[in-house]
Amino acid sequence: MKVFGICGSPRHGGTDYAVNYALNLLKEKGCETRYFHVRGKDIKFCIHCDYCVREQKGCVHKDALAEFYEGMMWADGIVIGTPCYQGMLSGQTKVLMDRVRAIAAKDPDVLKGKIGMGIAVGGDRAGGQEIALQQIHEFYVISEMIPAGGGSFGANLGGALWSQDKGAEGIAADEYGLKTVRKTVKRFYGLMEKTRGNSDG
Repeated sequence: MKVFGICGSPRHGGTDYAVNYALNLLKEKGCETRYFHVRGKDIKFCIHCDYCVREQKGCVHKDALAEFYEGMMWADGIVIGTPCYQGMLSGQTKVLMDRVRAIAAKDPDVLKGKIGMGIAVGGDRAGGQEIALQQIHEFYVISEMIPAGGGSFGANLGGALWSQDKGAEGIAADEYGLKTVRKTVKRFYGLMEKTRGNSDG
């Protein structure tokens, strides 16, 4: 099974660590993974010009998102990680979501049935992680994907981590937050197995 991990942080550090933590767990289960990080990349805003709808040739912007689009189409499962800015997801993460319109306009079923999970990293323990995870899940629902939460008793909507503004060091020390990632990965992987079984038979 193929998993595409996405880091929507403009910095290396906490979110980068958290998404790769999830991807490494999935590699241990035999998944093939790819990783996309927004840091340092030329990524333009969606300008709602409708080029993608009219032409059905992708996006009018020719920037760093070719790799992102390829990963989204390639994957069976998608992991989106975001830092929490102002109590919600980062602007960079939102731009990625907006720009998915370019491949959806060409093929409305491009993401249909894929499994998605979310990871949110806050500088505070209650820094907007659940709101950010809800926004990620809303994107999955609109894309006709299947969102994977971590389940009751500890993870709920997904991976929710507290960096204490210490980047990767803070995440590595947040055992409770890492547990939410492990619980969500388990359910995410299980859903991929079930949907693959359904598609095979």
